[in-house]
Amino acid sequence: MKKKSWIRKFLCFSFILMLVFFGSVFIYVKVSPKLQINNANNIVLYDSNNKVFFEGSQSKKWTSIENISKDLINSTIYTEDKNFYKHFGFDIFRILKASYINITKGSTVQGASTISQQYAKNLFLDFDKTWKRKWDEAWYTIRIESDYSKDEILEGYLNTINYGHGQYGIGNASKYYFDKSPSELNLAEASMLTGIPKSPSYYSPLINFDLAKKRQLSVLNALKNNGIISEDELNKAYSEELVFAINKEDNDINSLMYYQDAVLKELESIDSIPKSYDQINELKIYTNLDVDVQKQLEKTVKETMPEESELQTSVVMMNPNTGGVVALMGGRDYLKSSYNRAISSKRQVGSTMKPYLYYAALENGFTSSSTFTSEKTTFNFINQDSYNPKNYNDVYGNKPITMATAIAYSENIYAVKTHLFLGSEALINVARRVGISSKLEDIPSLPLGTNEISILEMAAGYSAFANEGYKVEPHFIKKVVDSDGNILYENKSQKELVLNSSLTFILNNMLTATYDSDYIDYNYPTAISLSSKLTHKFALKSGTTSTDNWNIGFNKDIVCAVWVGYDNNKSLSTSEYKYAQNIWYQSVENYEKGKTDKETWYETPKNVSVVLVDPISGKPVDESSARKKFMYFIKGTEPSGVERVFDEKLSNISPS
Repeated sequence: MKKKSWIRKFLCFSFILMLVFFGSVFIYVKVSPKLQINNANNIVLYDSNNKVFFEGSQSKKWTSIENISKDLINSTIYTEDKNFYKHFGFDIFRILKASYINITKGSTVQGASTISQQYAKNLFLDFDKTWKRKWDEAWYTIRIESDYSKDEILEGYLNTINYGHGQYGIGNASKYYFDKSPSELNLAEASMLTGIPKSPSYYSPLINFDLAKKRQLSVLNALKNNGIISEDELNKAYSEELVFAINKEDNDINSLMYYQDAVLKELESIDSIPKSYDQINELKIYTNLDVDVQKQLEKTVKETMPEESELQTSVVMMNPNTGGVVALMGGRDYLKSSYNRAISSKRQVGSTMKPYLYYAALENGFTSSSTFTSEKTTFNFINQDSYNPKNYNDVYGNKPITMATAIAYSENIYAVKTHLFLGSEALINVARRVGISSKLEDIPSLPLGTNEISILEMAAGYSAFANEGYKVEPHFIKKVVDSDGNILYENKSQKELVLNSSLTFILNNMLTATYDSDYIDYNYPTAISLSSKLTHKFALKSGTTSTDNWNIGFNKDIVCAVWVGYDNNKSLSTSEYKYAQNIWYQSVENYEKGKTDKETWYETPKNVSVVLVDPISGKPVDESSARKKFMYFIKGTEPSGVERVFDEKLSNISPS
């Protein structure tokens, strides 16, 4: 009881202080210039051809409050802020009540944000939770209340809030969901729309209808409990069958939303962009999006993956010369899940980590023909620990094999031997140089991809190979312009040479071995099924764990990274490992349609020689040999046929 009495006294004292404070502030605001608030969400996004693909509150005319359904207005007020017309921007009694409940419960179980406060929050491009941002929002709330009438504030709020699926404002939302103007919405439709802004990705009826109905019932109950509607009206509205205008099969809806979210997230991080809308009239954002590629990508994903499965995917397609992301899928269906796995998720990358290792090996004197023995191996360490990696399906050649063959088969034994031979710092150093910033553990299994990395990072990392050694920063936005034509931001990221161009050329050619029938021996290349499907030359590496499947491939035009797996880390079945590969090859083939390898592949550097060798053993051969392939070497490092197997130089391993 003493604790509650103390809390009451504290809250009463706080109430008096707030009254004095806000009274003083309102006097100051009254003599300040009027805040302009009709710019929130005035954002227009343009694709790479300068065509509009998203508009914020501009995509429909501003809807005056007289043209908004009374049911929608009542639903909003009595759900969000029933004392809206009585308070001065802050509902003090509601704040005190919520504070009391939250303190006594020991956690935040009730909020007290008013419509004016929410509108003030909408005036910011980002949603930082710092104390400065909270103060800024409070200050804007006071200015809004001082400069505008309640009807003007409510009108602005309803024209700028997010109703999900890129629909800002009631004019856009009513058209999108029901193909109606805001004045035509009935109680059932109005109560459904009112429930969405609390969490658009959670309460959208197009994503989770059952949750949306529960939220609708909560809205209707708020109206009934405040005497606005009767029990019969509640039941009638709740039981009414809603007919949504949106066509869930429309590619224009799903295919762009993940990209749009990625653009807005990047926008928040640009320091030169004002963070509040009173400082800008409109933002025109020019992006790298290729709408045709995006639509084709979504079509490929939809046709490849089984509709009934909960299996997810993310895809990044990037121009390696600029770092511009031309297409992106953050999941299979934005209407079902708006979580953007391409920019927000990290997963185990499996063997897609190995190219960083093999570049490090080339940099440290290895060649395409350098050999380790493929055999079941136990790695014993000084601290008496041991490590027993296995090849896929426990298949071993029991003979020396080349680095190119190890890439073709994705040999784990070869990779671990190389990693231990070079020392872990070699792999980590290369990964950092190409832009991998995720945590990389100094462990023997590092080259097997046991660490988690985002798909955008991996696409950027591979772009250094695709770009002949030059690192570029992945980005979505080219430039941002205000309504007066002033350029507020322009991406001017420069290429940075971080790898040797000749060595990347050699590595890129070795990565074509993954689908090359010349490497069929005791095993098959990991992507051999693509040998008859690919009509263009690509470097390709797959990565497989029990829960993740990756395919990342490129030429000098495009990097395409594909991940497939379950959000809950459920293990993949054998049949599910095909989807990432199918999405990848169809996407890159569609992208390069009409082009030749001469246009899309790399010219041989002057300091690189071509030698005819046995691709498995790495030894030089002549034209009469049954098995032969042209492989690339830095001049002076060509194989002679008497090179030592690298196992002889390792002392800390022993065959099992």
